[in-house]
Amino acid sequence: MPKSFLIDTSRCTACRGCQLACKEWHELKPNKTTQYHWGNHQNPPDLNPNNYKVVRFRDRMDDKGVVRWNFFPDQCRHCVAPPCKDMADMALEGAILKDEKTGAVLFTDKTKELSAEECEAVREACPYNIPRRNEETGALTKCTMCFDRVQAGMLPACVKVCPTGTMNFGDREDMLKLAAKRLEIAKKTFPQAMLADAQDVNVIFLLTDEPENYYQFSVAQASPSDLDRKRFLAHMVSPLRRAFTRLG
Repeated sequence: MPKSFLIDTSRCTACRGCQLACKEWHELKPNKTTQYHWGNHQNPPDLNPNNYKVVRFRDRMDDKGVVRWNFFPDQCRHCVAPPCKDMADMALEGAILKDEKTGAVLFTDKTKELSAEECEAVREACPYNIPRRNEETGALTKCTMCFDRVQAGMLPACVKVCPTGTMNFGDREDMLKLAAKRLEIAKKTFPQAMLADAQDVNVIFLLTDEPENYYQFSVAQASPSDLDRKRFLAHMVSPLRRAFTRLG
């Protein structure tokens, strides 16, 4: 049965335990971090090949003059119908796979064979701006759903360490039921609370504020017409480019 995360931002304290656990489990290299602009403690400033997960910080003053902090543990959404895979298949089948048993969307070593332009097309196809290219290896990187742990019957590392119940993981039907229950509770305090793109993704975010008050890509940003155009261009251009490359 497909698996899903529920990320309940109403419970997130930005401890960043999930971010660190992800980094340690995947043995990712350290980054040089910085307080990238005054008043924001988010580090590193964005996803990168050495951070598959980043807790985003956003503060604002509401209409009552109260400062609200919104924390957003950003990661791949493992889309039910992943546009990144559709795009990659145009250039090289097998570069991106979807495991039907778990729903995990997986970037394979074959992504190293994609050109920088093809990798960028894959990134642009993602409505959540997730994939990042490792300039040293050429590989595309992102959250793996801790596929090795899940296959062994364990929780993803980020879920295992979460101390507040923000991160949840299990069978998709169970997570959808839990999401509905948590949403009902959240709406009593936050009437605008919502589930972000719950029917389209396997990483379901419960938001207590307007999506734009979290992060530009907290909900899907790509329209179907944009994706169709990009797929068409990839279909027309990539095979020709790859054919000439192999001939040369």
